[in-house]
Amino acid sequence: MSSQSSNLRRTSSIGPDPLSAPHIYYGQSHKRGDRTRTYSAILDKQSRSQQLPSRRISHDEVSIQPRKFVVDVAATLALLLAQEDTDGNMQITIDDQGPKVFSVGSSRSNGFNKFDIRGAYMLANLLQELTLAQDYGRKTIVLDEARLNENPVNRLSRLISTVFWDGLTRRIDGSNIAKVGQDPKDWTPDPRPRVYVPRGAPEQYEYYTRVAEEHPDMRLDVQWLAEDCDADDYVRDLNDAPGLLAIAMEEYEDPKTGKTDLRGLPFVVPGGRFNELYGWDSYMESLGLLINDKVHLVKSMVTHFCFCIKHYGKILNANRTYYLCRSQPPFLTDMALRVFERIKHEPGSLDFLREAVLAAIKEYHSVWMAHPRLDPATGLSKYCAGGIGVPPETEASHFEHLLEPYAKKHGMTFTEFVNAYNHRTVLEPALDEYFLHDRAVRESGHDTSYRLEKVAAHLATVDLNALLYKYETDISRILRAHFDDKMVMPAEFCAKGMAANYVETSAAWDRRARKRRLAVDKYLWNEEKGMYFDYNTVKKEQTGYESATTFWPMWSGLATPRQAAVLVDQALPKFEVFGGLVSGTEESRGRVGLDRPNRQWDYPFGWAPQQLLAWVGLQRYGYEVEAQRLAYRWLYMVTKAFVDFNGVVVEKYDVTRQIDPHKVEAEYGNQGSDFKGVPREGFGWVNASYIYGLSLMNNHMKRALGAMTTYDTFVRATEALGLD
Repeated sequence: MSSQSSNLRRTSSIGPDPLSAPHIYYGQSHKRGDRTRTYSAILDKQSRSQQLPSRRISHDEVSIQPRKFVVDVAATLALLLAQEDTDGNMQITIDDQGPKVFSVGSSRSNGFNKFDIRGAYMLANLLQELTLAQDYGRKTIVLDEARLNENPVNRLSRLISTVFWDGLTRRIDGSNIAKVGQDPKDWTPDPRPRVYVPRGAPEQYEYYTRVAEEHPDMRLDVQWLAEDCDADDYVRDLNDAPGLLAIAMEEYEDPKTGKTDLRGLPFVVPGGRFNELYGWDSYMESLGLLINDKVHLVKSMVTHFCFCIKHYGKILNANRTYYLCRSQPPFLTDMALRVFERIKHEPGSLDFLREAVLAAIKEYHSVWMAHPRLDPATGLSKYCAGGIGVPPETEASHFEHLLEPYAKKHGMTFTEFVNAYNHRTVLEPALDEYFLHDRAVRESGHDTSYRLEKVAAHLATVDLNALLYKYETDISRILRAHFDDKMVMPAEFCAKGMAANYVETSAAWDRRARKRRLAVDKYLWNEEKGMYFDYNTVKKEQTGYESATTFWPMWSGLATPRQAAVLVDQALPKFEVFGGLVSGTEESRGRVGLDRPNRQWDYPFGWAPQQLLAWVGLQRYGYEVEAQRLAYRWLYMVTKAFVDFNGVVVEKYDVTRQIDPHKVEAEYGNQGSDFKGVPREGFGWVNASYIYGLSLMNNHMKRALGAMTTYDTFVRATEALGLD
């Protein structure tokens, strides 16, 4: 933005915080009668009858105080989009071919004198602010310049903490069950909101039944869940009537009736099309939520996971019926410990930790150290989800290329064959093997990758065994430090075959950790190549696929100091690229083309979980410089896309791409990029990675990021100045 005058004039600083959250800035400060926003009231009336005055305009003088602009929201929004949004996607980006300059009127002149807003970043911010103002029903606003030229690092971190987390926060109860109970993946002829309640939560069944009776227009279907709720045949048959799985609720006093009632505990969803309580996404989100002092959200998500383990036997991929046989990477102990450190002086904190540890112990024994996920020959664990038939959360047509030849072979229509195969009236062992691995890939969270394709259920993976080592060491430490080195296991948290009231001690968990470390060193560590590899338990050999999961043993403390040094020296250079860590090496991925498309968890894509766990792992072993460097690269890339592409924050990035890394051409698209006018959620684990990454940065780095300085340029500048 520029001005034609060099005369400075001090202006009044009276007014609300110019960088306050939208619900304050547009929802409160623009209310009629607010003296700091008198122009809004005046021009609301004016805009109903006429456009802003069209007499000859002039440029106002420069002010040493941030300027304020008076803006007719609807008219300005329409003109701005018509001029600058040349590709018609309701965003203003560097791809648009507009003049990248737009004039708005100053508030001190009642809009007659104009200033130029220049550049894609400020114009995109103007579009976002106008869209938000329209959301709050504002006809005319007084807009602070500070909201348009805000340092992008400050703007993004502010949006995450004050807007995005709120946009991603959900709860499930009668207030919204009609909406959240609807499933976009319900392919049945009569989709309707449906909730399944476990037998151990009769209060929820009573609650949802009452909601259904009081609101028959909802068509809410409330069902009991079977005791043996993850039996393959039972879960398959639920696909004829899929629904939400109930999660934790709390009692509260209804202010309208004064009576005690139930309401859902809040949780944070990943974003995009993912609107349930997801497993490892929640852990990654917690790392940012805790920095933003949203401890209550993380605490409630831990409570949800304890509920899931207690009633469903595992932390679910997500709380839908078709996920009952499938878990996700386990992070519960670390998540609970991080919360406990923030609430340990509060009443009930030890009970919270006890519940989490009991749940983690049950999950450990009944899921990860039991058939089919335990490989008895090595003592290591695998991702190996239960279930039969075609994964139900995808349309059958998703696998049409795979299944059509079988339908022809049996002389059936496509639909007939899928039904016959799912109910095992036709047997196809090759398909069974394919879907065994497909479900394991989905359970791993790394769906999809050539690292795991057609082999996932046979792999003792580096990532899973690093996480289980963390469970073992965390549980040992918690028992020793907080529960007098013993914990009595109540019946509801006992794995099958274990008698109620047996006692867990730290010594047993120490032995499990030592045993796993020995097995990992024997089967997964490769001394010659200086990194960890997955182990094929059928072929009895390492896969040799180079994956960023090789750094997870540093996060969990599984690697020895010498192994960590070797990883940093030999493995890190293979994965470090322009935007941080790439998921896998190009050499391991191999050739891609029309007959072998790229997979989203392979080169050249990078994901927030891989960055976060690597940063924490590097810090754990004293590699602060490397952690900061990787964090800077990732944050620069995310910030650059945010600046150039209308505030976009997405699920994943092409970390080799310097200009538009969010444009990922791989399966499933890129969640978080499809919005109109303004991003409202970002994407959960990328939000968290940004907040966490900033906590690793010193002030020099933060300033350089705000100035959009690449890491290499930053290093040259600091070296020239003699700065560390």
